Amino acid sequence: EYDGERNSEGERHGRGKAFLPNGDLYDGEYEHGFRSGQGTYRFRNGACYIGKYLLNKKHGRGIFFYPDGSKYEGDWVNDQRHGHGVYTYANGDTYTGEWFNHNRHGQGRYIYKDTGAIYVGGWVNGNQEGEAELIYLNHRFRGKFVNGNPVGRGKYVFDIGCEQHGEYIHSEQDKEEVEEEEEPSFLGAPTWKASEITKLTLWSPRGEKTPSPREASQPSLQEVSSEVFSPVREAGEEDEGSREEEENRDQEDQGEE
Repeated sequence: EYDGERNSEGERHGRGKAFLPNGDLYDGEYEHGFRSGQGTYRFRNGACYIGKYLLNKKHGRGIFFYPDGSKYEGDWVNDQRHGHGVYTYANGDTYTGEWFNHNRHGQGRYIYKDTGAIYVGGWVNGNQEGEAELIYLNHRFRGKFVNGNPVGRGKYVFDIGCEQHGEYIHSEQDKEEVEEEEEPSFLGAPTWKASEITKLTLWSPRGEKTPSPREASQPSLQEVSSEVFSPVREAGEEDEGSREEEENRDQEDQGEE
């Protein structure tokens, strides 16, 4: 059922409200039969999108409220989170930064509500990767991450006025295990090996061009488990409402008179 403006050709054009057969509701602008412009789409499962549309797809600035209580506010391109945006997760964690094809990708800041820890640095395909800083209450780790884990050389900076330099070393597979596999991979949690303690020095992450998802390389690393470095616990992203909108995108036409 549709209640709104139409053009001379009978197409939905201008302001209108559509009640879809599946129970969803759209109230907003149309252009030549498509949702285009500012609008509000309410899903029967409780999800809601308020923002820009283009040819029936979320495109531009918008806010998506998910059924689990989480929300995303930022840029959309072709129904995907893409550009810059803020995601507030159901558990209170927040991510602020760049997005690429629905994934955290580029530079961003992730704040863990339960511990107060903050990750500031690179992301690739939703995972922490690249030069970064992991900030805790009274110390911080600065170094490189791959697939969510610290790798190689880095340092811990303590508020008492000193730095502990070292590197994260990953245990290697036994020779017999390597022979049984086509390609060797990392096994075991990375271990921090300290080398020296120095006074505080100036530091800033090196500027790196974030690879595209196709170019990104993500070795398989097991999660870290230690008192000093906490593994990344990221909230799951709820896309149920978005998926339902995509599945029912064509149903609106069924309400045409």
